[in-house]
Amino acid sequence: MAKRGNGEGSIYRRKEDGKWVSSITLENGKRRVVYGKTRAEAKNKLIEALQEQQKGMLVVSGPLTVAQFLTDWLENTHKRLIRPRTYERYREAIYLHLIPVLGQHQLQKLTVQHIQAFYAKKEEEGLAPATIVYYHSVLHNALNTGIKRGLISRNVCNLADPPRKEHYEIQPLSIVQAQKFLSAIENHKWKALYALAIATGLRRGEILGLKWQDVNFKNGTLQVQRILSRVPTQTPKRVHVYVEAEPKTKRSRRNIVIAPFALEALDQHRMQQAEIRSKAGETWKDHDYVFCTMKGTHLNPNHVVEELKKILLRAELPNIRFHDLRHSAATFLFVAGVHPKIVQEFLGHTQISTTMDIYSHMLPGMQEDAVNKLHDALKRKDDDDEGLAGAGVPKRPRE
Repeated sequence: MAKRGNGEGSIYRRKEDGKWVSSITLENGKRRVVYGKTRAEAKNKLIEALQEQQKGMLVVSGPLTVAQFLTDWLENTHKRLIRPRTYERYREAIYLHLIPVLGQHQLQKLTVQHIQAFYAKKEEEGLAPATIVYYHSVLHNALNTGIKRGLISRNVCNLADPPRKEHYEIQPLSIVQAQKFLSAIENHKWKALYALAIATGLRRGEILGLKWQDVNFKNGTLQVQRILSRVPTQTPKRVHVYVEAEPKTKRSRRNIVIAPFALEALDQHRMQQAEIRSKAGETWKDHDYVFCTMKGTHLNPNHVVEELKKILLRAELPNIRFHDLRHSAATFLFVAGVHPKIVQEFLGHTQISTTMDIYSHMLPGMQEDAVNKLHDALKRKDDDDEGLAGAGVPKRPRE
């Protein structure tokens, strides 16, 4: 096994008792060891140990290291600007991947070669290109802050070549498959939820954060005002905690017209929920959620996914992700000839380029359809001219 340098952590499972062990090398060369019943618990304790160590390193005199800089950037600058779930991902990227490989280098002496070596190491570990590109983006973001602070003169990530990110092919349902899906959910307890997903393209967190006050049955519209978001916890069992949060972006806060079939399902769901609420009595917790438990509290997002998988399996439909219902809604709009700008607003994308990048596979068919319509229009004009000329009316002059 290769020798690890100071600040590098490891996680492994002991054969004798099955416990997971986390260890980190301190500056004095000694090892700090912590234990966990699961890998996730050991991993969390390792991150906390690395955090404590790096925070202590911030007061050490001498040249600033990458580890010191990244820790300070994440904990004292960037944390307040991002969502709790995003912070959790950044925390994992920095403490378990970037610092163990690059942390010992002086910030001003970080080179392209160091960055390329990081990519190579992560590829050897079997990480997907998309994951490595994500770590690249975290480091790139941090180094941009370093430039603003005058700590470095350039961002070496701009000179590096991260692995090519594999293009993910979205898996929208076809019209026929969507009709089959709607038939499959006809008697399901969450019929309205899945109908709304495929009719509006709402993200899972947006649907689970939806409240009755956001729905206007008279106008057949809804407003996206909040999302249900997971936040990191420090509990040993890593219990997931969910809170209401701001939508993903400013554009995500939007108004959406609801298709009649989904609006009808939503109205039926409202009446069913009223009966459940009446039976629950004082045990009901009134959060006004459209989709909730038998006690009025928010649904577990994992439950929604698990139920979707069961529906797809029974209906013999492709094993798509919940997010692919959103892709299906967008695809149907494109097929119907809806302008991309409208689709962008429908989905809540900040930039239309995002919409076009995701659904670029739709463009060839749309272009062919547009050309055929142009041909039909021009050909019809020529035919009209010929008909007029035959009737003794002179042809219109061509420009």
